[in-house]
Amino acid sequence: MLLESLSPLSGMINLVLVLLSVLTSAFTAAVGVGGGVLMIMALAQVMPAAALIPVHGMVQLGSNVGRTAMTWRHVNRAMLAAFLPGVVLGALAAAWLLVRLPAGVLELSIAAFVLFTCWGPGLPKRALGRGGILIVGAVTTLLSSLVGASGPVVAAFIKQSQEGRLAKVATFSACMLLQHLSKAFVFGVAGFVFRDWLPLMLVMVAAGFVGTWLGLRLLHWLPEHRFDNLFKWALTLLALRLVWLGGQRLAGAG
Repeated sequence: MLLESLSPLSGMINLVLVLLSVLTSAFTAAVGVGGGVLMIMALAQVMPAAALIPVHGMVQLGSNVGRTAMTWRHVNRAMLAAFLPGVVLGALAAAWLLVRLPAGVLELSIAAFVLFTCWGPGLPKRALGRGGILIVGAVTTLLSSLVGASGPVVAAFIKQSQEGRLAKVATFSACMLLQHLSKAFVFGVAGFVFRDWLPLMLVMVAAGFVGTWLGLRLLHWLPEHRFDNLFKWALTLLALRLVWLGGQRLAGAG
């Protein structure tokens, strides 16, 4: 059966993941953030741990290629140019370092940053300059390759630096495209065999294009203030989920 041949998983699970790719891509295109985290939560339930982050990264790469292509006119190219060197530095560090923070600390640190950018006084202007963007690019690329949890941090940073819903979605998508592209290098160096999962990844990427198209139609329909509220609350809910996960892991490690 065609569905059975897509990956080592069962045909029914492959079908669910393809449909989920449509849903999560549409969600990110319409709301600005969240689809990647929903996707990695679902993949974690059914996929071997060794395949989780590289497969998620390649599917998200395809999804962000679609979003970037459809919104390219709205990408902040200056920010993208500043973000790229950080991505390169973070990918090189991830390829050679095995960083392991105490269980729960990473999740709580990310949650604190996201909640501060959503509800705090705002980042200082210096942090939004080229140096700040480079540091965010490097740190979040390293986090993304190690734990797959960088999207909310990048989105929270872009929320402070970009005006307008299309600029936020377009610039976030372009930055995440670079970040997920770096995972092909990181996990290739680590010896991950993408071939076993390639058919499923390609079908999920194609499904993601459909979801992105649907989500962007909704984005154009959303009023600016409604988008800003949805974006802020989506980030806040993702951060609270990280607080819950981080607290559980700290309690378990204690």
